[in-house]
Parts: sequence; C-alpha cells; structure tokens
Amino acid sequence: MKAHVYHAPGRSSWEDMKEPGIRDAADVIVRVSAVTICGTDLHILKGDVPEVRPGTVLGHEAVGEVVETGGEVRSVRAGDRVLVSCISACGRCSYCRVGAYGQCRGGGGWILGHTVHGTQAEYVRVPFADLSVHPLPSAVRDQDAVLLADVFPTAYEVGVLNGAVRPGDTVVVVGAGPVGLAAIATARLFSPARIVAVDVIPSRLTAARTFGADVQALEGEEPGQLVADLTDGLGADVVIEAVGAPESFEMCVRMVRPGGHVANVGVHEKPATLHLEDLWSKNVTLTTGLVDTRTTPALLRMLTDDRLPTAPMVTHTFSLGRMVEAYDTFTRASETDALKVVLTA
Repeated sequence: MKAHVYHAPGRSSWEDMKEPGIRDAADVIVRVSAVTICGTDLHILKGDVPEVRPGTVLGHEAVGEVVETGGEVRSVRAGDRVLVSCISACGRCSYCRVGAYGQCRGGGGWILGHTVHGTQAEYVRVPFADLSVHPLPSAVRDQDAVLLADVFPTAYEVGVLNGAVRPGDTVVVVGAGPVGLAAIATARLFSPARIVAVDVIPSRLTAARTFGADVQALEGEEPGQLVADLTDGLGADVVIEAVGAPESFEMCVRMVRPGGHVANVGVHEKPATLHLEDLWSKNVTLTTGLVDTRTTPALLRMLTDDRLPTAPMVTHTFSLGRMVEAYDTFTRASETDALKVVLTA
C-alpha cells in the first residue's frame, strides 16, 4: 500500500509500506476512503513532537470501510463504513471508565499517527475498535464525516464545554482556523448573546461569519477594546484560544471578565506567560485538555440531522496520491486560504 511516512523534521514522503494486519483481537483494519491533515501533523513535521519516531505513518482522522476485524470486535463488521476517531480507548482503565478517553492508560489515547501508524494511508489498523470507530449512516458524506474525527469534538469538548458556554454569554474565539470555526458553530448550540471571532487573516474572518460569528476583528484592530465596548468594559464571559501562541493566549486572558472562563484549545510550541499577579483576584477559570471524543456519537447525530455546518470548512480536495501537494497547500494556508484539506481514495 501507499502511505505518508515521517522520516525526520522537515522530511516525509508518500511511499510503499506493508499493509497492516490484525495484531490484537480488538483491532480492525480499515480501507481509507477519506483522510485529512491536522495542524498537529505540521507540528510533527517541524520536529515539535519528538516521540513520533522515523518511519511512522502520519494522520489521525479518517473515514473508510472495515475490511477485517479481530475476534473480540462486536460493534462493527467487515463491509461497514466507519469514522475513525483521533482517540483510541481501551475501555477498561480508570480514565476510560469515566469517559476521559484522551487520558487512556490501557494503551490508547492519541496514538494514531503518534505512537503507532496512522491514517494517511490506503489502509490503517485501528486498535480498540469498539470504542474507536463509529458506524456511519449512508446519507453522510465522507468529507463531512471526517471532520468529526478530531476537529468538531476538539472544538466542542475542549473549547465550548470546558469553557461552560451558556445562553446570553459573550463568547470570543481567538483563531478562526478549522477548530476555531467549529467552536463558533458549536457554541451557537447554547444560544450565546454574541460570538466575536478574532484572526489575522481576513478570509478566515469571512469564514467565521459563515459559521455563525456575529462580530469579526483582526488582531491588529485592538480586539480587546472591541470586546470591552461590547460588554460595557466587563469583558467576555468565555474566551476560547484556538491558535496555540503565547501572544494569543495572553490576549485571551486580558479579554475575559472576572468570573469568566478561558478555554485553551490551541497546541502550544512555546511557553506562555500566565500573569497571576493580575489574575489572582478575578476568579478566572482556565482549562486545557486533550479531546476525549466522548461527544462523537452526539455530533454524528447532529451531522445526520444537518445541524453542523461542515461543508464550508472543506476548501480543498485531493486524491490520496497527491498527499505531498495537499500538505503544501495546507502548510501555506495564509496564501491558499485553506481551511480543511481532504484527500479521497
């Protein structure tokens, strides 16, 4: 089979690999029909995730058809069309028992494209299949479903739910990339009074309006002052950081009101300063986290009922064999206006 293989920082290739086989009775083998590229994949290629070893197939988001199952798999069978979750869950450890699948201590968590071969290939072995793949209705398109492997659960769980968005809130989303846009879309499920989107790229602010933002602000336009004006100087009830940069994190903390929530979703490459000298008396709740994907079934139901705006997020499509070109397009998102790049078999 062909697969996208990481070799070293700055080096990867679309090359021949041996097809995966069943290793454990809880495994399934999936023939990939759609896969996408995540910002985390770019972090890996820059050398920011050193635990990814040379020779690893990248990718942790996919849709495909089950072609083989281990003897203990009960939820799917060969021929089923499934969503492959970015998180694998053993289902037995103390974290999995409370739905914290991202912290699985039984061999799961974020492993695909990280510590085991991932999804950017023609075939992928998925461990712990009963909790890690989800059957798909025939009416749901591959390029829509694949956005529920990571982007929408991450935005919803780590951003909206951790941020405790409530009706009537002022919500600020800093970063209008795919996760930020999904945060805007799912925050609207809770009827906030207004959603403010902040980004440095005008085309992404245009996209934010499509996904439900009421107000858009370029970072150079003093978004903190805009939020202050909108809230009579109080600040935002919830601020969602969806960039992963020290300056954006510190901006989020400045914009939150006393008693508000800052939900950090972005993956940070560098340390960010936490100004406790300013925050200690404000009763601000700060949350971080890795997605658990426990909300994926609910999101799939919403997708089936046309409650999630997935289609506008896919801006570029390629065939699997054009993996290198797809990466180039996604890497140069500020030039190409790429949001999500989907590759199909």
